[in-house]
Amino acid sequence: MIGVALAILLVLLAVAVPVAGAMGMLALALNTLYSKLPLSLAMGEMAWATSNNFLLVAIPFFVMLGEILLRSGMAERMYNALVKWMPWLPGGLMHSNIAACAMFAATSGSSVATAATIGTVALGEVKKHQYSERLFLGTLAAGGTLGILIPPSINMIVYGVLTDTSIPKLYLAGVIPGLVLAGLFMLTVLIACLINPGLGGRRVTASWDERIKSLPDLLPPLIIFLAVIGSIYAGLATATESAALGVVAALAICAWRRRLTVAVLRQVFEGTMRTTAMVMAILVAAYFLNFVITSIGLTSQVNRAITRLGLSPYELLFAVIVFYVVLGMFMETLSMMVATIPIVAPVVFAAGFDPVWYGVIMVLLIETAMITPPVGINLFVVQGVRGHGKIEDVIIGSAPFVVTLLLMILILIAFPEIAMWLPKLAAG
Repeated sequence: MIGVALAILLVLLAVAVPVAGAMGMLALALNTLYSKLPLSLAMGEMAWATSNNFLLVAIPFFVMLGEILLRSGMAERMYNALVKWMPWLPGGLMHSNIAACAMFAATSGSSVATAATIGTVALGEVKKHQYSERLFLGTLAAGGTLGILIPPSINMIVYGVLTDTSIPKLYLAGVIPGLVLAGLFMLTVLIACLINPGLGGRRVTASWDERIKSLPDLLPPLIIFLAVIGSIYAGLATATESAALGVVAALAICAWRRRLTVAVLRQVFEGTMRTTAMVMAILVAAYFLNFVITSIGLTSQVNRAITRLGLSPYELLFAVIVFYVVLGMFMETLSMMVATIPIVAPVVFAAGFDPVWYGVIMVLLIETAMITPPVGINLFVVQGVRGHGKIEDVIIGSAPFVVTLLLMILILIAFPEIAMWLPKLAAG
């Protein structure tokens, strides 16, 4: 049964069936082959239950928040301000790319939005300052992945819903690993540029007067971050309500800067609806697929197969990591989460691992999948923004950061308190 399900899914993805359609078709095929009951009759109920989930309402709000920052020009001003503060490091603007991605991640919640937004404002600098284009593209693809680790995070919301884990705790657990990972990405750039100085391009210079004048452009992301995250931990809002507060704060800043025009709002609404429709289609199809595989006994079959292997907890964890690294090469990340977490997570929890800590590991594995060919979505996003050349350039430039992500996973396994210290502190 497991082999048949994987074979059908891989065939559907190989013939370029959209991910949501592939999962829906797989569910219908498994229903026809293995179930005596017409499970397809539950599809309407699945769609309603998914769309009506209060926590998932946060997704369109976070998508909209990212669109506002992009369309209003706030993201561009933030990047230009960071450019003035980071040029002294070997690799110059590539450090600005990662720092800008980290700041944008603290307001957006989406890796795709982070990579696309910072890529849009940064790519004009490659030829101007004679950077290694491949490494520059790699910093954008890898930096974009920070969008789902540094809170707020759409993927953490999905994980929390699927595993019934506290989203505020997940957000707290992602803060320090997100900052450490951003530092490791910058260290990767630094080492590459020290080994081969030609990769680092021409240094940009800025006076202290210019740097100080640029500081106000760094305030909007900070204000929005405080509105979103601060409202949760002050007990003023749930995760969904905080997302709405972030949108209100972004619109207020837009209006104050006189950028809240009809044209900007039209672009924001169009982008939000397009992205939200894609995400919700995947979620509805994945929830229906999970319902079918649970009904036909595939979930329990997988659990029995894993239990019979007799692995120790850490052997099991490393097997899960290898599984996700390989699967991430062939499957879109959100659908991979929704299709596998209900099966894999209970086995990992039964082995004694904390759901909050494992949530951070899961997000890091999703980040790795986002820059792993052939289906790494951030690779295609950055290449799409670039608009010329071959995607191989983005893949090669991202390769060192895949190693960095795997190193970060090992660090978290060795030192779990990096993720768990803040949630424990908040719990007293």
